[in-house]
Amino acid sequence: MFTTPSRRAATRFLVLGAMACGTVASSTLLVGCDRVPTTLKIGVAQPLTGNLGALGTDMLNGVKLAVAELNKEGFKVKGQVVTLEVIAVDDKANANTGKEVAKQLVDQGVVAVIGHLNSGVSIETAPIYAEKSIAQLAISTNPKYTQLGFPTTLRLVANDTLQARAIGSFAANNLNANKFAVFDDGTPYGKGLADGAVAELTKAKKAVALRQSFDDKTVAFDELAGKIKAEGIDAIVTTLNDFQVLALMQALKKIDYTKLSILGGDTIKTTDMLKGAGIVSGLYATSPILEPREFPSGAKFLDAYRAAYKIDPAYGGHYSYDAMYAVAAAIKRAESGDPKRISETLRKLDAFAPVTGSLKWDDKGEQRYGVISVYSVRAGAWESQLRSDSW
Repeated sequence: MFTTPSRRAATRFLVLGAMACGTVASSTLLVGCDRVPTTLKIGVAQPLTGNLGALGTDMLNGVKLAVAELNKEGFKVKGQVVTLEVIAVDDKANANTGKEVAKQLVDQGVVAVIGHLNSGVSIETAPIYAEKSIAQLAISTNPKYTQLGFPTTLRLVANDTLQARAIGSFAANNLNANKFAVFDDGTPYGKGLADGAVAELTKAKKAVALRQSFDDKTVAFDELAGKIKAEGIDAIVTTLNDFQVLALMQALKKIDYTKLSILGGDTIKTTDMLKGAGIVSGLYATSPILEPREFPSGAKFLDAYRAAYKIDPAYGGHYSYDAMYAVAAAIKRAESGDPKRISETLRKLDAFAPVTGSLKWDDKGEQRYGVISVYSVRAGAWESQLRSDSW
């Protein structure tokens, strides 16, 4: 077939353009060549069953709600309508299972992951996502998560270094106690936070008479309750889960030793924990997870959440909702469905967050706007006592 000079020139231009798209990844030409797929997959990795199933499901619900809104509005990238699809997996709050489902998400081609809940799972899965340049937006609070040094690890809230200071400061200055017991659940989150709290209490010259670790499933606490009574403990600082603290409170009630305060981490600031209101003298929780109603735009989110799921949020669904909006903003800004470009854009973004206001990360992936709040149970609800970004 005869080819005219003009047709040969056009063909040569197309070939060179294709070569540029395949080889010059950093060039501005790639922006024009990068064709965004009509569907982009967003991974959500949370504990969806077991003792932490309600918390993980809440995180999933937040993402699903945001995706439904974005798709309904007609989410566009470079003028093209793109459908966002949620790929949800159950990590069972287990590091080994977490690694398995992380690989599944990578194999399915997700462009970002909102997960995980547990620090131990987030830390173990981070290398899997980092290898494929997939951004991982975790609500996990253990400092080790961002200390791994991956460019893909992003935290949604303040970390345990700040939370440990908050626990120690509040316990030492506000609980009117002299003898403390400190218990953890043996996880990286629980043990690290409890150790930090002990250091703060020691600095404040407070006596820690009992210090003990358990696993994250123990609920038999009769023997421990006896030790607490024998030591004359005034206040318990704990990073056990809500169902574990409820079991401990029942064990203390059985031996009529309830005139003490309990201060926990964010895993007890749940709706289930409210069942323990009134059993002990004071029930408190520190948390980097602020309530939706504490934000000016929280009421709108709560209305939408209740309409969609017929229940109230259980934990941090508003943070995963905001995280999804941040991912969507990064996709738009990057004009790409490439995970690496999305991840790089997220690092530089000061993203609008519909509920909490803003999400922005420092060079380590720590949340710049993170705070720790202290809550107490009043009239059947968690009410904020004070909050700080420094403690």
